[in-house]
Amino acid sequence: MTRLFSFGTRQLDLARPQVMGILNITADSFSDGGQLLAGGRINGDALLRRAEAMVCEGASLLDLGAESTRPGAVSVAESEEVERMGSALALLRSRFDVVLSVDSSSPAVFAMAAAAGAGLLNDVRALRRDGALEAARDSGLPVCLMHMQGEPGTMQDDPRYHDVLAEVGSFLSERVAMCVEAGIPRERILLDPGFGFGKRLEHNLALLANLKALAASGLPILVGMSRKRMLGELTGRATGERLAAGVASAVLAAERGASIIRTHDVAATVDGLKVLEGLYRNQGRHP
Repeated sequence: MTRLFSFGTRQLDLARPQVMGILNITADSFSDGGQLLAGGRINGDALLRRAEAMVCEGASLLDLGAESTRPGAVSVAESEEVERMGSALALLRSRFDVVLSVDSSSPAVFAMAAAAGAGLLNDVRALRRDGALEAARDSGLPVCLMHMQGEPGTMQDDPRYHDVLAEVGSFLSERVAMCVEAGIPRERILLDPGFGFGKRLEHNLALLANLKALAASGLPILVGMSRKRMLGELTGRATGERLAAGVASAVLAAERGASIIRTHDVAATVDGLKVLEGLYRNQGRHP
């Protein structure tokens, strides 16, 4: 059984979990800031090498971020974000047969994304910036709506919930309704519970444990836990030492209904998901 989802000119079968590789063209992202940016400009050779490695390792999507959203991140001027994102898309679009996703909240980025070769708008603010809904609609691209309590600079100061699953679910349902009302078809929408975005460890674990409840909406679920603080709190390991924990969280998320796993560590994540897929295949069922 297939579950085809259209990402611009490409389609992916979300009946089996897909892997999204992270490409941060930023100076201050928590794990890999500055690695693909030199003197404020994209290091094209490094970007192409990283992208090629991820595609060869099994990534079917690449997520480009030109502004860090880590706690305490410094904002980037919209014109600079547009320039970085446009340059990165131009480098990648003709070289790799994968979906290119733009990790952005900027209406200006959305406006140029489709023509520049993007296949997905991935917005941590769930299209809440002025003009974002309209720009996303006009792009014709699918959108991923993420839950975040607060803003990146302060989101981890003191996050609180009465019922994190209910509150995240309610927020995402409201944003889906707003998108549909604005003219974005429901079949162009994905959801992201926003692990680590305005959430304590217990909130993140509650969302992971109950991910099937969010997947029950029928909309594809995208998750990103790769190298995040929650994994460090569980293992006591530094950012660059969280590979095993990241793969474990990816497999648990896929088993609970996640369709897309966003990660820095593509090869290991693909291998982990192959084990889950093999188990399902042996049982004659799908994830």
